[in-house]
Amino acid sequence: MDFNMKKLASDAGIFFTRAVQFTEEKFGQAEKTELDAHFENLLSRADSTKNWTEKILRQTEVLLQPNPSARVEEFLYEKLDRKVPSRVTNGELLAQYMAEAASELGPTTPYGKTLTKVAEAEKRLGAAERDFIHTASINFLTPLRNFLEGDWKTISKERRLLQNRRLDLDACKARLKKAKAAEAKATTVPDFQETRPRNYILSASASALWNDEVDKAEQELRVAQTEFDRQAEVTRLLLEGISSTHVNHLRCLHEFVESQTTYYAQCYRHMLDLQKQLGRFPGTFVGTTEPASPPLSSTSPTTAAATMPVGPSVAGLAPPGEAALCLEEVAPPASGTRKARVLYDYEAADSSELALLADELITVYSLPGMDPDWLIGERGNKKGKVPVTYLELLS
Repeated sequence: MDFNMKKLASDAGIFFTRAVQFTEEKFGQAEKTELDAHFENLLSRADSTKNWTEKILRQTEVLLQPNPSARVEEFLYEKLDRKVPSRVTNGELLAQYMAEAASELGPTTPYGKTLTKVAEAEKRLGAAERDFIHTASINFLTPLRNFLEGDWKTISKERRLLQNRRLDLDACKARLKKAKAAEAKATTVPDFQETRPRNYILSASASALWNDEVDKAEQELRVAQTEFDRQAEVTRLLLEGISSTHVNHLRCLHEFVESQTTYYAQCYRHMLDLQKQLGRFPGTFVGTTEPASPPLSSTSPTTAAATMPVGPSVAGLAPPGEAALCLEEVAPPASGTRKARVLYDYEAADSSELALLADELITVYSLPGMDPDWLIGERGNKKGKVPVTYLELLS
């Protein structure tokens, strides 16, 4: 118990000395040991690395999981060292709702068939998103989090210890300075007009005491300087390790970009397959009173041609094994022609197709043996195949 009390009293004394030194430095009443410029640059770079790593980590977590409640739940599971439960992605949940809607509204109707196809695509998108989140969390978030919770905590601990060593060093310097000033004052030549010998004895005794105090202060200063230099070297080595951290984070960033590229490439392929499948459903848009939402970049014919589904070739005008019909020789039937409004821009794939502009009116009709996904369209003296999914039949 006595030992603990002595240690507690010693620690309290050290803490008080550091507090006094720190306060006097803030008010400009005490000298402060300055670190060299290179060391200050290392400290600044380490602080910047830590701050930006935190921001990148937090925003990446928002990108991967926009729901703040879900992020808090995952954080609590990690802190409790428990496995995070599997969570259904938004795409998978949408796919489930669409599949249930198709089952209830009629899986054989055009709307039901489309819902089923879209549900399958959304399910694949959800699975791709799940893989992307898992890969990004392991290859990118985990290294950043390990740096903040591991290396940075070690650096912060050593920096605090260096700060304490510096305060101890400056306190020793101040104590030595005061002791030397007192010693100089004590060794001042006494007044020889004083006839009492007791004063000479007291003056000599005070001078000896201050000599001992100066020697003690110098010894404490040497010990404090050694500890400060040792701690500064340890901290410097840790700060220089930030360069290795940058290299590691650069590699993780490349892996994150690769996983993100793979994810968006998968999404593009899934949606392209979906567009091709929807283009094979005759009457998907036929008979609607309002046009459906146009595809991306509907104002650009080139982009529309690249993103919207492309139907069969001109060979679809004739039965298999027969030569393709010449459109210029095809006459419209006596009855059965209809007016149609174009929903989206369409760029003809070859000379057998008719290019379309959104909102224009054309005359359409079908021929025996034609692919049901296509009609013959006429505009003035031009005619050619047109996809049914781009039209709204009016009459």
